[in-house]
Amino acid sequence: MTFTFLDFDRIYGKELDLHLYKTIPGNSEKDWIPAYHFDIKLHGESYSIGKIDIGIGHNQQLYYGGHIGYEIYSKYRGHHYEGKAVQLIAQVARAHQMGAVLITCNPDNMASRKTCEYIGATLLEMVDLPPENDMYQRGEKQKCIYSYSLEAT
Repeated sequence: MTFTFLDFDRIYGKELDLHLYKTIPGNSEKDWIPAYHFDIKLHGESYSIGKIDIGIGHNQQLYYGGHIGYEIYSKYRGHHYEGKAVQLIAQVARAHQMGAVLITCNPDNMASRKTCEYIGATLLEMVDLPPENDMYQRGEKQKCIYSYSLEAT
C-alpha cells in the first residue's frame, strides 16, 4: 500500500506554530515508517525554538523509539513548549487515523517524563531495551513507554 503525505506545511497554535521542513518516506526493507519533521516556532516568529517529528504507522521498533520525538532548545525550556508542540502535532496523527501514539524516553529524563504527564499520556511500562536494539547499542538500557490517546484530546 502506498503512503501519501498530507498537507501539513504549517500547523498554527495559540503560542506555537509548527513549520514542516522535511518528510521522510518509509522503507519496508529497513522497517522504517514515513515521518514528518517540523521546526517549532513561537507563534508569528521566524526563528526556531526546537524540533518535533512524528512517524506514521506501526512497527516493532516504535515500541522502544516512539512515534513522536521532540527537542526544545535550552534557552526556551520551562514553558511547556514540548507538550504544546505534541498537542499540535497530534493533528497529523489524527488525520492519518491513528487513535494513539507512543512517546518514549529514558527513565532519568525527568523533563520528558513531565511533558508526558502534562499532555495526559499514560505510562505503560518501563522496559529494558533488547541488546539488538540500536539505542541499546548506543548505550541506552531502559525506556519509559507512554501512550498518548488522540481520542480525548
